[in-house]
Amino acid sequence: VMIVSTGLASAVLVGGFLLLVLIRVPVAFALGIATVPIVLLDIRLTPFFVLDRMFQSYNSFVLLAVPFFLLAANLMNSGKITDRLIELARVLTGWMPGGLGHVNVAVSMLFAGISGSSTADAAGCGRILIPAMVREGYDTRFAIAITACSSVMGVIIPPSILMVVWGGVMQVSVGALFLAGAIPGLLIGLALMGTVYAYAKVRNYPRAGRPNWSEFWHALKGAALAMLTPILVIGGIVGGIVTPTESAIIAAAYALILGMFVYRTVSLRDLGGIFYETGRFASISLFAIGTASAFGWMLAFFNVPRLIVEGMTSLQFGTFGTAIVIAALFLFFGLFIDAIPTIIILGTVLLPVAAAADIHPVVFAIIGIVSLAFGLVTPPYGLCLLISAAIGGMNVAQVMRDVVIILMPMLLILLLIILVPELALWLPRTLMPGAFR
Repeated sequence: VMIVSTGLASAVLVGGFLLLVLIRVPVAFALGIATVPIVLLDIRLTPFFVLDRMFQSYNSFVLLAVPFFLLAANLMNSGKITDRLIELARVLTGWMPGGLGHVNVAVSMLFAGISGSSTADAAGCGRILIPAMVREGYDTRFAIAITACSSVMGVIIPPSILMVVWGGVMQVSVGALFLAGAIPGLLIGLALMGTVYAYAKVRNYPRAGRPNWSEFWHALKGAALAMLTPILVIGGIVGGIVTPTESAIIAAAYALILGMFVYRTVSLRDLGGIFYETGRFASISLFAIGTASAFGWMLAFFNVPRLIVEGMTSLQFGTFGTAIVIAALFLFFGLFIDAIPTIIILGTVLLPVAAAADIHPVVFAIIGIVSLAFGLVTPPYGLCLLISAAIGGMNVAQVMRDVVIILMPMLLILLLIILVPELALWLPRTLMPGAFR
């Protein structure tokens, strides 16, 4: 028993974590188990520290929003609301070359405005659109890749579960983050549509037919009630009427009412399964928050973040250089670790680095979240890509080339946000000046 040095502590923590991940221990457990040897070695620590950190991280009103946003997404998917959104997307964008590809992107944008979860988007929209695209003569690889890549907008376009976690952990206004994600999210959507258009021209993909006015009205009426969700959620937060947690509860309740009483597609019998799935997913996310907080606290206890901050500030990259390094780190971590633990471990370490380089906390958040969103489609841990590939019946390796091609314009948008931070700041500064004091 001794007092462990910083070097040994970081070696054991990081080395232990990497080893556990390599032998296929789930990330959330690996983060927790990696703290055990240090607790046993260092005379100042007891196992209760780890448990205490985990409980303190759960004891947060903001994080209650996570299960409710997941519940809203699951109710949307089983309430056939996704179908109505696809119908609306079809009349809005289906007439362009590569029609169903544009529909795929547009429906992800609509769905993103409702759910806040990318995996729900990939699963719900992919189940319908991937088979439909294959039937119409699209390459299966392209169908899978565009479904996966467009689903990342789920966590960028508000509301977003990652933004809720980010705001809770870093003490930033969640409403400001929601607004800051809107323009970058739309730009990514437009970049994706441009990519679809290029594919359609090269490969001669069909249009999905020109809608007439009556079809347009019908689709708009069908989806109008669902499209009220983002207005309720984001409007409520921006107007200062509700907290993010309350807005998530409103979204879930609204989705429940739509599914059970308006569209009548969710029965009492379905609810059990929906609640069970939501509980399962929420517990995975929240457990990861707990172990990541313990791991991050342990790093901080041994001054690791401070050394990283000092190292990075001494290099003097300037604002732009630091932003690029931050994006690169988030992109790299996003390859291997789920977004939520990455926010807690890497985000808290880099927050002072960003502050020292004069990067606005909201811009820092958007750079981090957009970079992490891309991690959802990059193997080995890209959940959205795994879901989409499973629906299309292919393995990830076969789809990789198309994913890389589609990701390139999206990375350019990330670079654009770094170059022109006003893209993220303009909306929150205009609509929520109070959050910017």
